[in-house]
This record gives sequence, structure tokens and C-alpha cells, in this order.
Amino acid sequence: MLLFPIYKTTICQPFFITLSHQLLCYTNTNISIYLSFIRLLAISLIMASSSYALRTIPASSIRPANTSSRSIFTAPPTKSSLLPFTSSSNTSITRSLKLNSTLPHSSYFTSVPKKSFSCKSQAESSEAAERVQELSVYEINERDRGSPIYLRLSQKTVNSLGDLVPFTNKLYTGDLQKRIGITAGICILIQNKAEKGGDRYEAIYSFYFGDYGHIAVQGPYLTYEDTYLAVTGGSGIFEGVSGQVKLHQIMYPFKILYTFYLKGIKDLPKELIVETVEPNPSVQASDAAKNLESHATVPGFTD
Repeated sequence: MLLFPIYKTTICQPFFITLSHQLLCYTNTNISIYLSFIRLLAISLIMASSSYALRTIPASSIRPANTSSRSIFTAPPTKSSLLPFTSSSNTSITRSLKLNSTLPHSSYFTSVPKKSFSCKSQAESSEAAERVQELSVYEINERDRGSPIYLRLSQKTVNSLGDLVPFTNKLYTGDLQKRIGITAGICILIQNKAEKGGDRYEAIYSFYFGDYGHIAVQGPYLTYEDTYLAVTGGSGIFEGVSGQVKLHQIMYPFKILYTFYLKGIKDLPKELIVETVEPNPSVQASDAAKNLESHATVPGFTD
């Protein structure tokens, strides 16, 4: 006799006993009928247990159908539901991958913007900006420009505070072979130095170098000794310039030698960097420079 587990539930027990008696009656008659009853018994037990489980599960434990947990009787998800994109997007991605795979490896790098960076080049630029370049020029008053003019705003017979002196003179290279341009500016009298036979001025003026641009300076202008003025700026090739200039009085107010010490600019033109004539009261510009001959002037010289 076959033994089966008996469920202690009111639903399963009567049904189980009935089937057991039927099995005993048909055991000796026909084996095929016996096997059929076994199948029927198994199906009945499964259905009974399922029905009992459905009745005893609390409603609060039932999850929505769209959760990740699925019943064993739920159909498995289709292939399309597992993919977050459609077949059309998949096709476009495949085409993109094929296209990228045909590109040379160098294209990955050439497409990225590059920055030119060099510690060496930056260091060289910094050194060039701090490098001091020396430039010497002569300022000569040839008495043909009506300069200087003395304006006695103090209304005194002796040079006094407040008097103004506008001026402009010719400018030549340090070797006196080329005409560069002019100086133009104004001096404000600060103090008369009778014991030194001269005056102290505060000067503001510019040096014009034709097409090369100009240099602006400001500072003390003494008629009796050398001084240094500040280079305050410039234009053209002198844009961004800084430094100072030494004013050497040769014969006031007719001959002065200026020596610039310039920083923050590129290399000066070779025609401006020449061997300077030793300053003395007899120095004068060459005849070619005075006559403004083409080979004796800088490009676009200022007159």
C-alpha cells in the first residue's frame, strides 16, 4: 500500500481519505487505472495546497505586479522588456561604433584642443621682460624751433615756483648719424638754486622715434647736474616699457645726452643701438642727419 502525507486541514483530509479507498479497491484490477489514480491524486494535492496558500496569505504581503519578484506562474520577461533601448537606438550605436573603429588612433588626440605650454618659453619671456636694454640718444637745441619759452607765471624777476618752460628739441642717435625725431614737453619750476647757478624743475615730456613710437618720462630736471627720470610708458615698439633714463647735462639748454635703461620690451632695432659718441660741448649731428637725407633718418622720423 502506498502512503502519502496527510494534511491536517479540513479541506484536504476528506478528499484524501476518499481517494485512498478508491486506490485500494482498484489495486488488483487494472494497473493502468491505478496509475491514473496516482496522477489524479498528485494533481488534486497540488490544487488543494495552492488553494490553501491563496487563502492564508495576508493581503498586506501581496506585492504589485511591477516589482522585481515574480510568481512562478508569471510568464518570463521578453527580450525587448529587458533592454532599456529600442532596436533602432541599438542600430545607431552599432553604426557609431563601426565608424569610430575605422578612425585612426591619432584622431582621438587631434580632436582634443591642445594648449601650448612650456616652462622654458615662459621662463625666457620672463627673462626678456626683466632684461635691461640700454639706449642712448642726443637732444640738441639748434635754435631753429623757437624753444624753449619761459613763462613767468610767478610775476617775479627771479625764477620762482610756478614758472613754466615748454620746450621741443631735435633728437639724434647716439652716434649722431641719424635724425630720430624730437622731444616735446614742459618743465615746472620748483626751486631756484642760486648757490648752484641753476634751477630745479619737475619735467613731463616725450621722446618721439618716428614709426618706432615714443617714450614718455617724468621726474626731476636739474639744470646744474645729472638726474634720473622715470620711464612711465610708451607706444609702438615701446608699448609696456618701464625703467629709467639718465639725463646728462652737457651744455644747458642746448646739448643733453640721455641714456635709457629699458625693461619689458622686445629687442630694440639695430639702427638705434649704436656706439655712442663721447659727450662734450662740441658734439653735433652729422650734416646728412641735419639735412634729413634718406639714409640719415629713421623710418617716419618725427620733425
